[in-house]
Order: sequence, then C-alpha cells, then structure tokens
Amino acid sequence: MFNSIFDASLTGLDIKTGLICAAVALVLGVVIAITHMKTSQTTKGFLVTLATLPLLVMAVMIMINGNLGTSIAILGAFSLIRFRSIQGKAKDLLSVFFAMMVGLACGMGHVLFAVVITVIAVIAIVLFTYTHFLEPNKKQRVLKIVVPEDLDYEEVFDGIFAKYTSRADLTQMKTMNMGSLYKLTYDITMKTGVKEKEFLDEIRVKNCNLKVLLSHPCMEEEI
Repeated sequence: MFNSIFDASLTGLDIKTGLICAAVALVLGVVIAITHMKTSQTTKGFLVTLATLPLLVMAVMIMINGNLGTSIAILGAFSLIRFRSIQGKAKDLLSVFFAMMVGLACGMGHVLFAVVITVIAVIAIVLFTYTHFLEPNKKQRVLKIVVPEDLDYEEVFDGIFAKYTSRADLTQMKTMNMGSLYKLTYDITMKTGVKEKEFLDEIRVKNCNLKVLLSHPCMEEEI
C-alpha cells in the first residue's frame, strides 16, 4: 500500500513521476503552512518557507539518489543552515520537522504515505491546539524577587504565599551587585480568584520595593 511509486527497473526518474512527487510535496507543504497559520502566531515569510520546504527537500532527495558523496555534502549544507539560524518556538520547530518529513517521503516516492501522515498529523495538531488536552496548569507561575542582603528571606514571604498561593517552592538563590542583593526564584501556583497586582504589591512592601517579576514558566525573563 505504501510502496514507492519510483520504478526500480529504471536508471533515472521519468518526468511524469517527478511531477507527481513535486505536486504532492507542494500541496502538502501548503497544508502544513495553513495548519501552522491557524494554530500559531507567525509571519508570511515563515509560512512561505513551510509551503516550499517539502518541495525543496524532495528535490534534494532525488538529486542524492544513493550517492554517498552528495549525501555528505548536503548534510554539511543543512548543518550550516541549522547553526546559523535563530532558535524558534517549539511549534515552529515542529512545523519545520513536519515539512522536512513530508519532503523526504515524497523524495523517496512514498507519496501516499506522506498524504496519510499529513492528514493524521494535522488532525492531531488541531485537536491538541483547540482542546484542553495536554494543557498545563494556567495558575503555575515563576516568581523572581530581588531582596537586600540583610533581609531574612526564608520566612518573610511565608504569610503572603499562604494567602495568595497553594504552593511556593524556592528553586534558586543568586547574589547580585557584589553580594549586596539576592535574587530569589520560586515556582508557585496561584490560588483561584486572587489578584496578581495585590500579590505583587504586598511582596514589594516586604522587599523594600526592589524588582519583582511574575511570569509563566514558558516566558521566563531575567531581572
């Protein structure tokens, strides 16, 4: 069922088979780009990349055609592109890998396999994106507090944490400004219905109005 459409008895690739693979790769690339556009914040340039990447990977696979020397050269070229690029978000990396997989399958002549996997993957991505399945706890936060060196930070925030959080774990301590300040990092879970502004205001009273940062785990920033 998933056999390659390439004719093993031929020494080369006929134009009809090549055009079929190219058309399928391009159509599936557009499907991947549309799926990414509907499920993530992105740019037109990245969507164009996703739409054309399967076609280009397919062309590379056909050019390699079992040649070891060409394979090594192509691997080196892909390595340069990877290490010179800016690291993207997890969903961006998933879409790039998705597009490359489709291009590899089409480049080996497994067009039906590429279509089936694309349909399954698109359904999974849409379901995971628009349902609460695999959704982390929205009340989880990362709290970073800067305190002076003479403040007894081990107990000073306990009352505030008991009032506003259901869990508060000190995960990191770091000195700043030649040891005159400490930066404390907590993993916390906010209680339902509490106001984050009031929570931060009470912390500022305790830490002498120094810097405080409250963020989601996936959006940590330095202070």
